Amino acid sequence: MPADPNAYGDPRPTLKSPDDDPYLWLEEVDGPDALAWVEARSAETLGLYGDADFRRDRDIIQRLLDRPDRIPFAQRYGSWLYNFWKDAEHPRGVWRRVGEAGYRAAIPDWEILLDLDALAATEGEDWVWAGAAILKGDLDRALLRLSRGGKDAAVVREFDLSTRAFVADGFVLPEAKGGATWLDRASVILSSPLGPGMATRSGYARTVRLWSRGTDPLDAPVLFGSAKGSMGVWGSCDHQTGSERLTVVERFGFFDTAIHLGDRTGMCVRLDLPSHAEIQLHRNQLSVRPRQPWTVGGVEHAVDTVLTIALTDLLAGSREFTVLWQPDERHALQGVFWSAGRLIVDALEDLRPTYTVFERGPEGWTRQPLHGLSDLGSVHLWPLDGDPERADGALLALVHDPVTPPTLLALPPALDAPAVLRQAPPAFDARTIRMSRHEAVSADGTRVPYVQVGPEDETGAAPVHLSAYGGFGVSRLPSYQPVLGKLWLERGGTCVTANIRGGGEYGTRWHHAGRREGKARTHDDFAAVAADLVARGVTRPPRIAAEGGSNGGLLIANMLTRYPERFGALACTIPLIDMRRYTKLLAGASWIGEYGDPDDPQDWAFLAGISAYHAAEAGRPYPPILLATSRSDDRVHPGHARKMAQKLRVLGCEVAFYEPATGGHGYGKDNAQAATFRALELNFLRRSIGWVTPDV
Repeated sequence: MPADPNAYGDPRPTLKSPDDDPYLWLEEVDGPDALAWVEARSAETLGLYGDADFRRDRDIIQRLLDRPDRIPFAQRYGSWLYNFWKDAEHPRGVWRRVGEAGYRAAIPDWEILLDLDALAATEGEDWVWAGAAILKGDLDRALLRLSRGGKDAAVVREFDLSTRAFVADGFVLPEAKGGATWLDRASVILSSPLGPGMATRSGYARTVRLWSRGTDPLDAPVLFGSAKGSMGVWGSCDHQTGSERLTVVERFGFFDTAIHLGDRTGMCVRLDLPSHAEIQLHRNQLSVRPRQPWTVGGVEHAVDTVLTIALTDLLAGSREFTVLWQPDERHALQGVFWSAGRLIVDALEDLRPTYTVFERGPEGWTRQPLHGLSDLGSVHLWPLDGDPERADGALLALVHDPVTPPTLLALPPALDAPAVLRQAPPAFDARTIRMSRHEAVSADGTRVPYVQVGPEDETGAAPVHLSAYGGFGVSRLPSYQPVLGKLWLERGGTCVTANIRGGGEYGTRWHHAGRREGKARTHDDFAAVAADLVARGVTRPPRIAAEGGSNGGLLIANMLTRYPERFGALACTIPLIDMRRYTKLLAGASWIGEYGDPDDPQDWAFLAGISAYHAAEAGRPYPPILLATSRSDDRVHPGHARKMAQKLRVLGCEVAFYEPATGGHGYGKDNAQAATFRALELNFLRRSIGWVTPDV
């Protein structure tokens, strides 16, 4: 039964007794007691913060999200460009396509393939779009992924693009955290935890199976199997070398991978490459990015070096790799991808985006920078073609910065003269807003960069929205954010994005410095940025509102317990918080490589230092905090936010809690739900730091 909420000051669980947890009942996602608690807490929060300001902002956000002049992103298959689109008329969205010439028109004449709102109404299901895999070659069938309420787990159903209907006797896969990809018209590769013993500890597939049309997927023969303790396996097929090639990616952990090659009779060879390396296979070439120093052929290669070798040479035993790109003090690798025989390297030069194209010719590899793209803000580059086998080398690029709306550029196969395809309209008035870069000094002396966006004149009491992520090697670059721009910047506020360790802004070394034993450093970095804003005269601690989600939610929870004096309010969304039990909840075990294993006493020694759920104690002056999650989040368990909120309530802290029934690991299954989530968060932060904004 639930703990007595009147037991004021009950500190459990604590660092001394981490397993004495009186709130385990809140981990029962749909348990009656837990749901009653969730409904009561959410109603309290909406009663306190769901006022006229909230309703005004919710409507503004939804209009921004539903704008008909947003950029419709598309990917090409054959002669068609495919797009999934949500707006006020189609809140769940429509899957649609148009020819290339039509896409370039001011108002494309889209052909609607599937109306998800109509489907949900007809079938009585809470369908949310989760993607499509189109049959290569014929391009007339697709495997659609449909999620209930936005969960990671999804149903797979075969769809006929010619008749725009589901195939009556087609492939249908029950809801699971996995899926299927085409092998040929009569068979698919099944990477699903469906069936007894088929799930890993993390809830993903531990086998790759060959599923033939008209048969039960549970009877599909196993092509490859991994240990239950692995994170998961995923299979795919290609014909890039002219014959059928099956590839299985076996993940032992988040950063520990093996690549296996074979055919429909089974997987016969594992590539002789280090498991810490990231591998990209393309035609008869592959690229290798070591995440640890790697000695091969008597030569040691630094972390984030990009090497390549012909697949046939590697399989024949060759260890003669070609070095294409190397990091240095100014250049940090972000990633690589192949397109039409070229290897494109994405890097940051002093946090500015750069792209380099490598192409193999008769005399070896050539190298040239990709011109015509901005070196400010954010630049994202990807192939126009969704099928690598048909790619002609054309690329798309999205360019934007905090005060400049996104522009979608088209790069022809020659990669010269990028042309503007689409430009998003301004979402807010940026005429008086300026962007500047700064550095804070963290607790161990490391210099931590951050980007400040706001009014040019500083008052010393600016309402600051501070955010970061700091995990899994994910980089946070200056970007155009319509919601924050409209509801924070345009009203005179300041937004700050911190490039803390754990991210990838300075490559793998920056990530490694902020994972496992170093995770506490990422939190020190964030607190240092908050302190630097005060030291520079931008603001005062009570005027800093900090926000983070998922791994960023872990960050925010630690700001509450480790650095409460530096913030005026905190918003902790879809968060990871309980570091004692996180590996036992949903996909948590898959993140041991990032955080450590709490069942290992040596790992718990440092994990205890970042488990805010255990560190929270009575009598400390914590700032107000909003904990918000989603009941349908099947990635980060909603129990993290629930339990933290209840413990803080019992300790007498100022805490708000909000949990919608759907939305998955995100802010909503549709734009209306996302608008509600964000408006509630921003209204909570503004009111908690005492910032009254003018009516707009």
